[in-house]
Amino acid sequence: MVAPPREELDLLDAGAVRRALADAGPDRVFHLGALASVGRSWEQARATLVGNVEMTLNVLEAVGAETPTARVLHAGSGEIYGRPKRLPVDEDAPLRPQNPYATSKAASDLLAGQYTDANGLQVVRTRAFNHAGPGQSDDYVLGTITRQVAEAEARGAEEVVLRTGNPDARRDFTDVRDVVRAYVAAIDLEPGVYNVASGRTASVRELIGLLESVTRLRIQHGIDPERVRPNDVPEVRGSAERLREAAGWQPELPLERTIADALDAWRVELQ
Repeated sequence: MVAPPREELDLLDAGAVRRALADAGPDRVFHLGALASVGRSWEQARATLVGNVEMTLNVLEAVGAETPTARVLHAGSGEIYGRPKRLPVDEDAPLRPQNPYATSKAASDLLAGQYTDANGLQVVRTRAFNHAGPGQSDDYVLGTITRQVAEAEARGAEEVVLRTGNPDARRDFTDVRDVVRAYVAAIDLEPGVYNVASGRTASVRELIGLLESVTRLRIQHGIDPERVRPNDVPEVRGSAERLREAAGWQPELPLERTIADALDAWRVELQ
């Protein structure tokens, strides 16, 4: 299979989005674009809230105008559930976003649902919980701890002090490669909402413990106040049973592999 040409465009430019879809004539559209950093959303709340909703609106409007029969996957976030009343969180849980990014994704999710119900578009809404893997930026916890280790290795250090936010917050991590498989499996499903989650949680302390097994360095840990989020949720764990039943999807890559591959990616980049 020959990969389609790669082009860049500004999803905030409604005309550009519409022209791109008119030229491509796709039968499937994966909408993954967003300002996706929770930490930065506190500093740039307006840009995150307005930008993420506007990008989603532009994609949905362009699909409706140019390729109305195309199937659309809106990549949402498990962050929109906020502080869960019970675990694991399923798709029927109420939306209680606890930060500007999550609020923007909740609004975008609802907008995608409205365009399905009122405009007849075929939109599948996925809600992915934390995903990580090689190539992830250091805006995210796994990206930052693996980068810090790779930088220390490159300096020839014997020890590294990892700076993170709340070390006891527990999150549901899925390897990004498994998440991509989930999106491919989900886009042909009946329009609706589907969680993408591993169903297991790990704390930052546990991530660091796993990281110790793939580096020669001695690892110490310290809190970076700038990475401690206000209104942090202690634990989030998702249920992906609906997606498993509908598409047979389940995560395949263990967290140990995710961490090792993420560290190797930083080692290569920093060479």
